[in-house]
Amino acid sequence: MMRIGLLGCGNIGHIIAQHAEGFEVSAVYDKVYQRAQEIAELSRGQAYENFESFLDADIDIVVEAASVSAVKLYAKLVLTHQKDLVIMSVGALADPVFRDDIHETAKRSGRKVYFPSGAIFGLDNLKVGKISPMKRLLLRTTKSPKSLGISAESRQIIFSGKANECIKAYPKNVNVSVAMSLAAGKDADVELWADPQVDRNIHELFIEGDFGETYIKVTNVPSPDNPATSYLAALSILSLLKNLDDPFVVGT
Repeated sequence: MMRIGLLGCGNIGHIIAQHAEGFEVSAVYDKVYQRAQEIAELSRGQAYENFESFLDADIDIVVEAASVSAVKLYAKLVLTHQKDLVIMSVGALADPVFRDDIHETAKRSGRKVYFPSGAIFGLDNLKVGKISPMKRLLLRTTKSPKSLGISAESRQIIFSGKANECIKAYPKNVNVSVAMSLAAGKDADVELWADPQVDRNIHELFIEGDFGETYIKVTNVPSPDNPATSYLAALSILSLLKNLDDPFVVGT
């Protein structure tokens, strides 16, 4: 059975531990040791206070469910310690220098870096953009003003630009657009809207290419235990982990 090292013990970490079927959470690390202990007790794994000791544990793959800063701090160490890596906070890869460094490190180490689909659908077929370039790749995200830390009495656009620019102003709202960019090989355009009439995050994908065009709309239900987390994002990482060892690979 595949052995997981869990990096980050927030809401998604708890969901992974609670639904560990087909894999086991063997090692757990969080900068707050008490959080790691809680998940270790839940998963019957081992909590670690020291990150190096965590990496030396008997694990097959490290699953990051922490933050963009954690990815930047630990991703290279994971790969050079001969562990595969799942990155949930894909916004860290908006930095092209860091992205190229992680890509080259993974190649040199002979390891894989996995990116779950997160809070959207349709990520697999965006990969055709690396063969036949996309003519249009736009993500329109609508959130409540409160979730964006602003006040607004009516629907209004608060950002329009490229995914790698959005992270500078709204670092907590770029994971989806960066995942799209990585899949398609093209920096996605982003529109970020604030709407006081919505109580859920809405992602709209507008995609055009030689294949034709498509439109996808996803309205995310919050995670039961944390309104700030998309439940679909949590489910997508569980799906990835459960299928890593499956001899059938479905999707592009």
